[in-house]
Amino acid sequence: MYGITPQEELPPAAPEIPDLSITIQENEEAYGRFVAEPLERGWGVTLGNPLRRALLNSLPGTAVTWVKIDGALHEYSTVPHMREEVVEFLLNVKGIRLRSLADRPGRLRLEVDGEGEVRAGDIMATADFEIVNPEHHLATLDSPDARLSVEFNVEQGVGYEPASQDEGLPIGVLPVDAIYTPVRKANFSVESTRVGQRSDLEKMIVEVWTDRTIMPLEAMQSAGNKLMESFFLFTRLDKEPEEEASPAAGLGISPDVYNTLVETLALSARTLNCLKRAGINRVGEVLSMPKGELLKIRNFGQKSLDELYDKLAERNLLPEETDDSSSEGEGEDGAEGEEPKAEVEAGAEATEDAGADSSEA
Repeated sequence: MYGITPQEELPPAAPEIPDLSITIQENEEAYGRFVAEPLERGWGVTLGNPLRRALLNSLPGTAVTWVKIDGALHEYSTVPHMREEVVEFLLNVKGIRLRSLADRPGRLRLEVDGEGEVRAGDIMATADFEIVNPEHHLATLDSPDARLSVEFNVEQGVGYEPASQDEGLPIGVLPVDAIYTPVRKANFSVESTRVGQRSDLEKMIVEVWTDRTIMPLEAMQSAGNKLMESFFLFTRLDKEPEEEASPAAGLGISPDVYNTLVETLALSARTLNCLKRAGINRVGEVLSMPKGELLKIRNFGQKSLDELYDKLAERNLLPEETDDSSSEGEGEDGAEGEEPKAEVEAGAEATEDAGADSSEA
């Protein structure tokens, strides 16, 4: 038989845990140390793992994605009077750390003449980007006759993008592995702590190393916001999704056409890469953009636009034209058609009058 323990015989309730607090022990330009306590047993690892992953993989940053070197058609070329091979130069370019001041892509140029070491600080400054490691080594020129001219393409992104994803670039454009993440290293550890009579609590210590493009505290806040956005979805499992107007209906196409992937259009590699880089993945996204906006995409010219719309027309993916223009045209044609008819009737009357006159004569 199961018995019920009287209320007065129950063990005393465990004391409540004070509210969680986070202490900023260090927040230097490239290193930060943060302590969160007290936590229930097991929650140090529960919070630390996703936080570390978000710090390393989910924060936006700025990086060089490709370069053009005068006199070098591919990565196995050699530049006269430059001690490093082009492959080694590209590896050095990966180490350039940039802070975006305008949140938009752009270009940078390097023009160096003469003998000496070439560093990141030799790149011409612009109002859009700041180089945070100007002492970073790029190349060594070993002749007074040496000349190095390089164009850098700079973009914003998240995480890491290998150069292999830039296939299809024109000859002379050399892709570079893009390291967007501003966090170089992130670790956490869990230690026991005590609050009052409770000794079964934990504290979590998080250490963050950045590339100096953002402060460690800013990185922690961004990672925390990213996790909150993701976990918030689980708080709305019992909510019915709000019905939204279908974007396909506004374009006059079916949802299937709207969601057709651009990869299925058999486009050239150049056109497809331009669309993918701009974040355009579906036919509906193409049709919702004015042609003028499409032409603003980097390396996407009139030839690419014509190819894109030709492929859409071949597969009958373009929206049907409205009947307004055709009805107007029919109305105009009808109006124009009435004039010849009137002229014919007038001519017939004149012929009849002439016949009557001749008969009277």
